[in-house]
Amino acid sequence: MAFIGGIFLFFCLLSLILSFWILKPERRLLGPVIGVVEIRGLITRADEKIRILEDFRRRREIRAVVVRIDSPGGAVGASQELYQELKRVAQEKPVVVSMGSVAASGGYYVALGGTRILASPGTITGSIGVIFEVPNVERLLKRLGVEPVVLKSGRFKDLVSYYRSPGPQEKKILQGVLDEIHEQFIRAVAASRKLKIEEVRRIADGRIFTGEKALRLGLVDELGNFARAVEEAARMAGIRGTPRLVYGKGEQRWWLSLLKGKTSLAWENVLFCPLYLWWAGK
Repeated sequence: MAFIGGIFLFFCLLSLILSFWILKPERRLLGPVIGVVEIRGLITRADEKIRILEDFRRRREIRAVVVRIDSPGGAVGASQELYQELKRVAQEKPVVVSMGSVAASGGYYVALGGTRILASPGTITGSIGVIFEVPNVERLLKRLGVEPVVLKSGRFKDLVSYYRSPGPQEKKILQGVLDEIHEQFIRAVAASRKLKIEEVRRIADGRIFTGEKALRLGLVDELGNFARAVEEAARMAGIRGTPRLVYGKGEQRWWLSLLKGKTSLAWENVLFCPLYLWWAGK
């Protein structure tokens, strides 16, 4: 039985090696490549994209990163996290941002972390501002005969409530928070685009711009599509010829990937090999 156990061990190790070599071709690309990260839709979370960017930053064969943004914005915290991560990657390798149809508000905030920003002439961008909205259903509840009961331990704990309009002091607190975040946005634009604070403040009133107008204002570096962004990234990284691209993918459960025929089977091997060996040793 020891002989059978040895055979199982051999095939387990062999399958583990092949799973990374054959089923993960992007991990064995020879020569320099460009990593591509896509940020689409509302920006609500940053974790998955940060993991991809971290992976691209560490991999030596990836000489540059292209970030494709097609987003109207989203949560402040998530946008700032992605902005900071792009800046971090840009310290080690070129990061070229390619704007799609829309890259406004938080989408533009993220773009500021790149080394260069490209937009199409008709791209909608800008919207340098902050907005906070919450529905007020107080009158509706009264009409329905519903009276909400709120218990709190701090005076401003229900600062944002669906059940009533905020008072003057509460509005002042909320406006102060929005003004502070807006100022952070303005400083990020000024630092990234090498513009004076007052120049940015004059256009940071929430208005949107076309890519063409954004270029004139200094908010982007060049007009061009995704292919042009790839060319620019290759040039900055010193890659000759047509560059190879690696697209960052989100994490998937191994069993879901297996059903789609895309898993490396690496973790399955790690989990099941001990079972094989236990059975062989019986």
